[in-house]
Amino acid sequence: MRKRTRRQVQGWGAAAALIAVVWVAGNWAAVWPVLAIALAVCVVGGAGWWLLRAHRRTVGQDRQWRAREEARARELSMTEVDALTWQEFEHHVAGLCRRDGCTKVVVSGKRGDLGADVIGYLADGRKLVIQCKKYAPERSVSSQDMQKFVGTARLEHGADVALFVTTGRTFTKAALGLAVRQDVVALHRDLLGSWVRGAHLETLIPLNGSGGGTRRQPA
Repeated sequence: MRKRTRRQVQGWGAAAALIAVVWVAGNWAAVWPVLAIALAVCVVGGAGWWLLRAHRRTVGQDRQWRAREEARARELSMTEVDALTWQEFEHHVAGLCRRDGCTKVVVSGKRGDLGADVIGYLADGRKLVIQCKKYAPERSVSSQDMQKFVGTARLEHGADVALFVTTGRTFTKAALGLAVRQDVVALHRDLLGSWVRGAHLETLIPLNGSGGGTRRQPA
């Protein structure tokens, strides 16, 4: 029964196709412009779709390349920062603050400064207190380091903006969580690299620990 039904369907299909061919042949003068337009639309649409995909692929590859180049440039700049002593690093951070419009920027230049390595004022008048940690590139900032700064930045120094900046790769999960809860801006190595390369401090403050530096956070 199924074979008979299949044969009947195939027969009707063949007959319909034959009728269509005969009709097209008899009305070719009227049909061919429509077929030509349909074919042109298909070709143009296909070409447009291919060009769009190629463009998106090229844009994606370009973005990846730029991201790699920017990361490499930050590391090249950070190589110079890594060569600084901890005292030179504090002065370098102070110089970045002055570059970005901060005023009355001073460096403590001594140990036992209760976390205020650099003090200054942002362009809008807010007091900025910065803790600088010159760490090895792969080292993380611990929650103990952050706790010390949290305890002094506002109570001892009256900070409106408390900034913890390090040459280390990241902050531990606990340290970053504490920073977020206590409204302390955490600048790890990647964000510092962007700052060194010309990013304005005001644009980095809202990022607070985000970016590549948080990929490998220990607990």
